[in-house]
Amino acid sequence: MYRRSLLIVPILLAGCGEAELGSETGLENETENQQVISEELAPPSESGILKVATRNGSTTYYLDRHENPIGPEHALISDYAAARGWQVEWTMLDSTSDVLDALAAGNTHLAAAGLTHLPSRDEQFTRGPAHTEITEQLVCHRDARPLPRKPDAIPGTGIVITADSSYAETLRRLNEQYPGIEFTEDAERTTEILLSEVAERDIECTVADSNIVQVMRRHFPHLEVAMPLTEGRNLGWYLPAGADELASDAREWMNSKEGDEAIGEMEHRYYAYIGEFDFVDLRALNRRIDERLPKFIDKFEEAEAKTGMPADLLAALAYQESHWDPAAKSPTGVRGIMMLTQRTAESLGVTNRLDPIAAIDGGARYLADRHRRLPETIPEPDRTFLALASYNIGRGHLLDARQLARELGKNPDSWEDMVQVLPLKADKRYYPSTRYGYARGYEPVHYVQRIRNYRDVIRPAFE
Repeated sequence: MYRRSLLIVPILLAGCGEAELGSETGLENETENQQVISEELAPPSESGILKVATRNGSTTYYLDRHENPIGPEHALISDYAAARGWQVEWTMLDSTSDVLDALAAGNTHLAAAGLTHLPSRDEQFTRGPAHTEITEQLVCHRDARPLPRKPDAIPGTGIVITADSSYAETLRRLNEQYPGIEFTEDAERTTEILLSEVAERDIECTVADSNIVQVMRRHFPHLEVAMPLTEGRNLGWYLPAGADELASDAREWMNSKEGDEAIGEMEHRYYAYIGEFDFVDLRALNRRIDERLPKFIDKFEEAEAKTGMPADLLAALAYQESHWDPAAKSPTGVRGIMMLTQRTAESLGVTNRLDPIAAIDGGARYLADRHRRLPETIPEPDRTFLALASYNIGRGHLLDARQLARELGKNPDSWEDMVQVLPLKADKRYYPSTRYGYARGYEPVHYVQRIRNYRDVIRPAFE
């Protein structure tokens, strides 16, 4: 059976191959149903430890701005282990191929890395439960008209895809039916990076899993799904060959009421809200300047007097976070006009995040702290832009990016240079060498850009 779908899309083609960022290289020679579980790997029912292989990614496992591990796979594995009274020992690997190698070696109990359930993988490993349905999608820039809406329109389209992924197989099979389809495989850039380059119109189109596209479109609204290339297929867990008992237990949990609730919570937290993302609408902003901002102008000005953070900047930040809605709440638990997490609010002494007076004061002090912790030698407005990025992505990830900038010969004090470096925190060529690992580094770039745009529009209200 397959789990509920994250996206409802029309199915145009029957596809094949995985919908994941990886390959099956090196798996063909494994013996079918071969017992490969390491004799030294005690079952979690005995050791109390569940060893899990995964990879950094926005749809798998990553650290948030407070350096806490989160992600769809992290959430499900944590719930499963908690239900069994086990601890989780995570092994972070660079790619899907490395995850599959760990399974083949038999030195991990389970792989949870956004793996697509495929017949070829079923021959090599023990299939675990499925939790998400996806499709592969052809994604282009919305202004690149006319977009290829049918398979026979794909020939002549410039397509760049992640190397060693199922996308190449899908496109090759399509080419058998519609000759002339060409594409380039890129071994260095991830699907997320390729999508961001489509948004910047550096490349024409790429292919990606629907759940990755869903996450990325929130940050790059100019991405448009030209067409789905495959029918629905399942993402789920895999175990080493012969691990039938643990696989059965995992399936039992996933198909239970408790497991179904865990999947629902995961979808709500990481995917459900994305469809509600509002593209920047100047008319809406101007309307809210008249209707909502007057209630809070004095509070932003008081916060400026206390912290030194400009009132119009704080107002733009608050608009980005909540559209000036004191009762705003996200599925991830941040709340209020400044969208503070519970942990951040407690550290600031804010007992009620829905109180706009307390929340504005707390958010201003938090931004001022991000600003104060940066070197005084950084010129303005770069220091403020970096402080906003820290507010968004977390200080640890910003420090990683600044160090990466130095290593790449960029200026870590220049926002212009950091705009180029921050997205590399999502690039597998770079983030494995950083202290805090993967982060959606493109987020703070667009976060700061939107706040700057909002501030330009809001500023006259404070003059």
